[in-house]
Amino acid sequence: MIKIYSSLDEIKSFFEILKKRGGEDNHEALKSVEAILANVKEKGDEALLKYTKDFDGVELQNLKVTEEEVEEAMNLVAPELISVINKAISNIRKYHEKQVRNSWMMTEENGIVMGQKVMALEKVGVYVPGGSAAYPSSVLMNVIPAKIAGVSKICMVTPPQKNGKVNPDILAAAKLAGVDEIYKIGGAQAVAALSFGTETVPKVDKIVGPGNIYVALAKKLCYGTVDIDMIAGPSEILVISDEKSDPSFLAADLMSQAEHDRLASSVLITTSAELAAKVKEQLAIQVEKLERKDIIVDSLQRYGGILLVSSIDEAIELSNEIAPEHLELMVEKPFDILGKIKHAGSIFLGSYCPEPLGDYMAGPNHVLPTTGTARFYSPLSVDDYVKKSSFLYYPKAALAEVKDDVITFTKHEGLTAHGNSVKVRFDNE
Repeated sequence: MIKIYSSLDEIKSFFEILKKRGGEDNHEALKSVEAILANVKEKGDEALLKYTKDFDGVELQNLKVTEEEVEEAMNLVAPELISVINKAISNIRKYHEKQVRNSWMMTEENGIVMGQKVMALEKVGVYVPGGSAAYPSSVLMNVIPAKIAGVSKICMVTPPQKNGKVNPDILAAAKLAGVDEIYKIGGAQAVAALSFGTETVPKVDKIVGPGNIYVALAKKLCYGTVDIDMIAGPSEILVISDEKSDPSFLAADLMSQAEHDRLASSVLITTSAELAAKVKEQLAIQVEKLERKDIIVDSLQRYGGILLVSSIDEAIELSNEIAPEHLELMVEKPFDILGKIKHAGSIFLGSYCPEPLGDYMAGPNHVLPTTGTARFYSPLSVDDYVKKSSFLYYPKAALAEVKDDVITFTKHEGLTAHGNSVKVRFDNE
């Protein structure tokens, strides 16, 4: 089910396989998305209703979810889920409140004032996968940082179920997290609606949230018309382990990501050949009890691997090369090596901090960079929902001190009108 790689050449070949993951030709999907974007931009709600009928099999009269539908959903959701959603909201809020940045200002002795003004985005669109799947955790992770940032209006889009309604768990999470408006649309057409605006759906400033290849391509194409969070790829986990880790824990954690889809990557790097063999045994035992066995097996066969290395430092070096979405440090003293980690979306330390804890309850965001982009991207945060403006004030005397310097710059750059803008203020003196 999963291969063990022990030589450097084998490991490098495996890395090449991982790099190609999800990079298949999407030419046909791209053409389809381009057509959808153009149609929604031209025809608005008419196009949205048609695509919802064609793709979701639902004939809607209204795209917007009503307050009555939200209240009905709240009554349908299991009380235990409401309870854990509220607990998760508290944890996520507590973590993200630490990320808030304030405006600042500095004043020089000669009267110069300069600073930075931090402002929340006005309107944000949140895409939440729907239909047969329900991910209320995705609602929380995308919405709560926006609320903390002070976003004025949060508009959520999610595909309807076959009955024409949104999954109750999704609506409950949206209600509890503080979403302002909800629309029953999904796919590339939902991204188009948020990007361009329609008769019903408002144009937003930024779109966040995961989706399938059509959603990802639509976000990529609409970037510039709106801002986006990131282009999400297949999920991945990398675990660094010494010989003292519990093999049943390791196997369970690898499969927690492998069940996402057949492109998910689950990798263990360990210094112990004996542990590697035991993990392989545990995978075979545990997978028999899991509902998504077929997906897990396929994922582990294609993009799973156990890498044998000579030291934890070598494991860290390989991990930094992969730049994984999720990184677990299952070693005796995880904090001792935390400082050596250069590239990872989210880092989980110790044997009792499994990755799913971060997916749902702990507080750090689960919207993370994938497919190596942790080298330059960060987890979703409050920063993603604000923008910054610089401001500057110079009194006349302060400008006089630097006017010749500014004019010298403008002459060398051949921008004499720039220089004149400064010079004209002192021509009559």
